[in-house]
Amino acid sequence: MSDALATPSRDVVIIGAGLVGLALAVALARAGMSVAIADRAELAATESATEDNDDWDQRVYAISPGSAAFLHGIGAWQRLPCERTTAIEAMQIRGDGEGELAFSAYELGERALAWIVENRALHAALVEAVRTELGIEVVAPCQPSALVWHPDAAELKLGDGRSLSARLVIGADGVRSWTREQAGIRTMPRPYEQTAVVANFATELAHRGRAFQWFLDRRGVLAWLPLPGRRVSMVWSAPVALAAELAALEPDTLAWSVAAAGGNALGALTQITAPASYPLSFLKLTSPVGDRLVLVGDAAHGVHPLAGQGVNLGFGDAAALASALAVHRIVGDAGAPLLLTRYARRRAEAVLAMQLTTDGLVRLFVSPRPWVKTLRNRGMSAVGGRPLLRRLLAQPALR
Repeated sequence: MSDALATPSRDVVIIGAGLVGLALAVALARAGMSVAIADRAELAATESATEDNDDWDQRVYAISPGSAAFLHGIGAWQRLPCERTTAIEAMQIRGDGEGELAFSAYELGERALAWIVENRALHAALVEAVRTELGIEVVAPCQPSALVWHPDAAELKLGDGRSLSARLVIGADGVRSWTREQAGIRTMPRPYEQTAVVANFATELAHRGRAFQWFLDRRGVLAWLPLPGRRVSMVWSAPVALAAELAALEPDTLAWSVAAAGGNALGALTQITAPASYPLSFLKLTSPVGDRLVLVGDAAHGVHPLAGQGVNLGFGDAAALASALAVHRIVGDAGAPLLLTRYARRRAEAVLAMQLTTDGLVRLFVSPRPWVKTLRNRGMSAVGGRPLLRRLLAQPALR
């Protein structure tokens, strides 16, 4: 090993400056680690619009109370514009038959089931948190070219000849992770053969802080998430062919189709942002850790968006990893196998439980068998009629 790598120049290199990578960088720096974060794109924050501006981000996230507490702890939540954030105070879920299930923040003893936050607002808050936190080196834009592992360090080589060495490399670069590929992990995402179509709409009736979700017979899963005022964000996880049809509809026709699919629960809809589409996939790894390597967020696991938990799982990874590595000074090595194994064990149960729940529900609701349809709707109503079961079902998503 070269003299330059005999003593790595930093504790951690994070590859990927998405929401999870940015949050993790701040959390690790606050735990006393020297951190570099590298990304192919320039680290720039998009300025948020005002409440009266209908320039709403197509992509929004349902941030759980647990994730909100984590983001508050790293100084990002306080930077979000309150007028662009909405609390989900209740949620109504309907099956493709008579099944019905409802959750209430009041019943669960919570201020909100989740908060709806625009992607650009959350990204801007995290970028600002990174820029104001000491101990974080931003290397962006850059072109990663190779990862090389040494006995006491890992080295990220860049296309311009530079290299970044650290005790630990963290891949936070999404579902098609370059870091995962470089580490020789060949597991690929499994397509759901569904595409998420997202768009925002103005509503005729007030949503009163309610979110809605419908399991549609052979048409996927439709969700409406409350935005400030009389507006909602739609996520329709539809079969690929139907998703292509929806994305190609004229604004008035799409608004009518979305309203009809939701039983006109909020009256007439008016489209306020053009639709965007995202292919959906499932990813399960044997382990998210390796030799001086950790994968977090979508690089480590993929779940169906029907529970809105993808980014929350990523923030859970960031919080747990920062906690596990906080004792790195005692061990003397942020990439020590003991610390990485402890982290992997800590996250295994929560990630597996969410994957089994979301994947199981998707498989259950795509079955065309009449007896399966009857069973799933009766099961949904049975859970809906038992407060204790509702609470047990809601707790993992809340935390």
